[in-house]
Amino acid sequence: MSRLLNRPSRLAVACLSSLLMLAPQTPLRAQVNLPSLGDVVSDEFSISNERRIGDQVMRSIKLDPDYLDDPLLFEYLSNIWQPLVGASTRLGNLGEDVKDRFAWEPFLVRDRSVNAFALPGGYVGVHLGLIAMTASRDELASVLAHELSHVTQRHIARSVTQESRNSLLATAAMLAGLLVAVKGGSPDVANAAMIGGQAAAQQASLNFSRDMEREADRIGFGVLTDAGYAGTGMYSMFERLEQANHLNDSGAFPYLRTHPLTSERIGDARARLGTGSWERPRSAAEHVLMAARSRVLMDPRAESWAKLQNLDAGARTIDGKSYEQLGARYASALASIKMRAYDRAEAALGAAYLELSNLGSDMRGMRILHYLAAELAVARGRPDAAMAALKRLDGERGRVMLFERAKIGMVDPDLSSARDAADGLQTFVAVNNRDATAWNQLAQLWERLNQPLRAVRAQGEARAAVGDLNGAIDRLRSGLRQSKSRDSDQIEASVIDARLRTLLYERRQLMAEMYPRGAPPGAELP
Repeated sequence: MSRLLNRPSRLAVACLSSLLMLAPQTPLRAQVNLPSLGDVVSDEFSISNERRIGDQVMRSIKLDPDYLDDPLLFEYLSNIWQPLVGASTRLGNLGEDVKDRFAWEPFLVRDRSVNAFALPGGYVGVHLGLIAMTASRDELASVLAHELSHVTQRHIARSVTQESRNSLLATAAMLAGLLVAVKGGSPDVANAAMIGGQAAAQQASLNFSRDMEREADRIGFGVLTDAGYAGTGMYSMFERLEQANHLNDSGAFPYLRTHPLTSERIGDARARLGTGSWERPRSAAEHVLMAARSRVLMDPRAESWAKLQNLDAGARTIDGKSYEQLGARYASALASIKMRAYDRAEAALGAAYLELSNLGSDMRGMRILHYLAAELAVARGRPDAAMAALKRLDGERGRVMLFERAKIGMVDPDLSSARDAADGLQTFVAVNNRDATAWNQLAQLWERLNQPLRAVRAQGEARAAVGDLNGAIDRLRSGLRQSKSRDSDQIEASVIDARLRTLLYERRQLMAEMYPRGAPPGAELP
């Protein structure tokens, strides 16, 4: 379970600030329905409070530039995550008290470090560096299963309770030391009492953390296999991390510190595989391509993209198949698109198609290459070529397709493409009204179609979707001011007015939760 503060980023500071502001400050009391370790959870960190804290943290995270919503990568992550949640439900790890009240939502963080972390309320963050270093979906699934188990066992809430106990232990030792000093005892004895108490508290916290990691390993392995993933994925991932542990990572592997890879944990993972024969998880084109995409997007610096352009030159083959070469070609093509070296991107993409054909029929891998072809065509301002690439995926109506069509609509001189894309996204957000990326793309399309009120409303909904109620209210108020002109869309103005009233009510309710004794003058939501 990571503590987020592996580097001084705005995202980490935002998370810590939210947790400190919302963490319970009152004395802790025990509650029933104890998790398997037998440790009590405070009433102040109840399920409702845990979800509320998680929501608050996520509002801060979604406003940070390190938060990433890449449609293809998010779809891939979600497709791995959902079977794990289903397996936890079948195994009874998700009690009725948390199943419908937690978010159970993964998200992506644009960060090169190898890390993943669980947050209160069912949120799990995954750094792109972690996806980039895994060799199979089973390895990635093993990390997700581990982090999911931290959530289902409520390790965060139990940590808060344990830390409170340890603080009491350290405080008691300090008081005992002061008592010795007051009574005229030896200063050395007093200091020893205080330091010893602090050390005992730290050791108790460390032991508790290790117990939680072992429990997450054990339960996570069952979740992993029940979801249909190879159990060897967990052992293979441990091996990969252990090899990295021998390197001087310079802060690039925080998972190694927050999830200590002791020989005991690695041995336990090996023992769970049994004495029979077993094989390491095999690479698949889809995962290799998603790892390559992560490698490009995790570091947006031009010098990093320039290196990735040449990545395919030194690629090797794996198990007689050119999976590594396939990933290198894809990374080279995508990095070249980012660098606007379109001819080079086209050559690398053509080589990737050839590499994939040599690996045999792989429709999932081919689908990802078709989307990259559309991405390249949009970047070159060739909407017809982009539409031709998407026609190879005829029948897809998912989120990724909607977003690609929206990008085409923004560069196609024929406004009918923009209109079709806007209509598709409008239908999508009617059901998925918390999708900020969809609202943002819809706002751009309505602006291009000269629908200013619809664009302003979409901008406001995008702010509301990331939890920025102040920003959402400001945008909708701006829309109401614009609606006073004679030629404005009065139906849309009525929708904006009704939505504004709803958001104002939500803000009042949230302010009442944050400031139960009344908000100080000038206070606003963070």
